[in-house]
Amino acid sequence: MLAIVCPGQGSQVPGFLTPWLELPQVAAQVAALSEASKIDLLTHGTESDEATIKDTAVAQPLIVAAGLISARALGVAADVYAGHSVGEITAAALAGVFSDADAAALVGERGRLMASAAAEADSTMAAVLGGAADEVEAAIDAAGAVVANNNCPGQLVAAGSREAIERLMAEPPAKAKVIELKVAGAFHTNFMDSAVEPLTRAAEAVLTQDPEATLLTNRDGSRTEHGKVFLDLIVDQVTRPVRWDLCMQTMADLGVTGILEVAPAGTLTGLAKRGLRGVERFSLSTPDQLDDAREFARAHARTAPDEAQTGGPQA
Repeated sequence: MLAIVCPGQGSQVPGFLTPWLELPQVAAQVAALSEASKIDLLTHGTESDEATIKDTAVAQPLIVAAGLISARALGVAADVYAGHSVGEITAAALAGVFSDADAAALVGERGRLMASAAAEADSTMAAVLGGAADEVEAAIDAAGAVVANNNCPGQLVAAGSREAIERLMAEPPAKAKVIELKVAGAFHTNFMDSAVEPLTRAAEAVLTQDPEATLLTNRDGSRTEHGKVFLDLIVDQVTRPVRWDLCMQTMADLGVTGILEVAPAGTLTGLAKRGLRGVERFSLSTPDQLDDAREFARAHARTAPDEAQTGGPQA
């Protein structure tokens, strides 16, 4: 059983779209996604520096665009789709819930609104690596922060005011390392409350259909069978913790044997190395890997890759 997984914010690096533009169809895709998202994806994906593409308003549409471009070039269907944080938008489009154009429009608004919410208060996030889970969660709570991401055993992400994260870094849990993340704010917490209402309005313009394959939600790792429900969950998720650990547990329960991460790949296959032992992994980062990626898909997919494409209408 094949799962295609879609990364979230922080996976982008300067120039990572450049090799994909060697494919004949990609320039037109980038132009269409840029128009829909109201972001110059061509410039940001090929020329912009690290600081520029870390801007939430730029990073989010750029990551979703890269995932869509690489997945459409791959041209195979998965049995299971899941995305981490903003990657849920990519996963939903690949599963046929809405078009690539609607995905780009939605993520453009999400990025701008979350950037605006982050600017309202001095907040941040930090990865907590190692330590006993109960002790880590207790330390995060004692510092006045919350768990924003539960990624896998031994990796939580705390979020809160800068003062709270600094307290956590000054008094880390036993046998744990706390590393502040280079983000604009405390995502997936109530610091993002102001983004919810306008994002809800933006989502009303998105036409949905039910997913064509198993689609997992960050809420609790469960399967969501109705497209409109999944869209509502995407909106709601901006203030709720990401339970990627539960998504991986569901993949294990379903019998997933191979995980293929679309561009910009590496983060989620890395988590799978710890959280899904024995499951084969493939990180699709550049177009010269496409033939190998298709072979990987053939080895794992129940749906024949040559018979079904990656979901709904494209941009």
